[in-house]
Amino acid sequence: MEMHGNPTLNKRFLIAIGITLAILFAEIVGGLWTGSLALLADAGHVFLDVFALVLSFAAMRLALRPADSRHTFGYHRFQVLAAFINGATLLLISIEIFREAWTRWQTPEPILAGPMLVVAVVGLVANLLVAYTLHDHDHEDLNTRSAFLHVLGDAISSVGVIAAGAIILFTGWYWVDPLVSVLIGVIILLGAWRVLRESTHILNEGMPRGITAEEVVSAIQTATSGVSNVHDLHVWTIRPGFVALSAHVVLDDQALSQTMPSMHAIKDALRAQFAIEHTTIQFECSQCNDGALICTPTVAPATLTAHNHGHDHGHADGHTHDHAHAAHNAHDAHLHSASLTPIHA
Repeated sequence: MEMHGNPTLNKRFLIAIGITLAILFAEIVGGLWTGSLALLADAGHVFLDVFALVLSFAAMRLALRPADSRHTFGYHRFQVLAAFINGATLLLISIEIFREAWTRWQTPEPILAGPMLVVAVVGLVANLLVAYTLHDHDHEDLNTRSAFLHVLGDAISSVGVIAAGAIILFTGWYWVDPLVSVLIGVIILLGAWRVLRESTHILNEGMPRGITAEEVVSAIQTATSGVSNVHDLHVWTIRPGFVALSAHVVLDDQALSQTMPSMHAIKDALRAQFAIEHTTIQFECSQCNDGALICTPTVAPATLTAHNHGHDHGHADGHTHDHAHAAHNAHDAHLHSASLTPIHA
């Protein structure tokens, strides 16, 4: 599967990075000037926005590289790794905000509420502009969504800073600043949890959301006649939108050339019902292993001791061969399997 670049998305990422850098500079200066923790906390989040946007953009560009002999699926997983790193940085910044808010809660500090409000309003407008820039593409992949959540969380943070500035300006309640900081931290933490949960699920080869093994088996069995069993089923996500599948399908005994209509029917059904484009189907005429739908691979011992099985291959020179257990078991498994040649789609 080839993935082509999206010039519009590339341009929007660069625009978003430029705007976010400007926000970062303004909020750092404004936070130090006014003494507002909420503003500095928001600046910390903006710094991670810049990091997230740059990382997401780099991963998006790297994912365009074609597959090679060492990376047969290509480089699509870099987008998932970028999303995971973005989620982890969101988690870390929320913890730091909680720590600093606790310190400020115990010892409130004077804040220049007026300038704090001005900087926060400018930050909010800029964040909304960046969020709008990425919004049309946030559903396309986890990588862009993680960057969008960074920016959206920062826009919400700016709203909190504005509210805190207004309250402090009219009441002088400086304790509102760390309170709003905690609320900002909670929002960031929730976004981090969502991104980390999904990216970890993908990296752990989990079943794609909205698909169950039972539904896939049913689709295969009803796609064509003569399917008696489906086992060793594996469905996983390379990146959101790129799902792969492999399975053993037991058919009525027939010539390999006669299985092609069944292959096309199964592929069409998987594509139509689950948007699975990358499939590897192994047809068999008798069931191998125990027929389990989900098969757990057996890990061979790290060290094998070779010994003589005591049988002679009958070579002309009269010598015999010694075999390791693993080789002999693999040979037996080959003899016991009645599978046809796998067909890769």
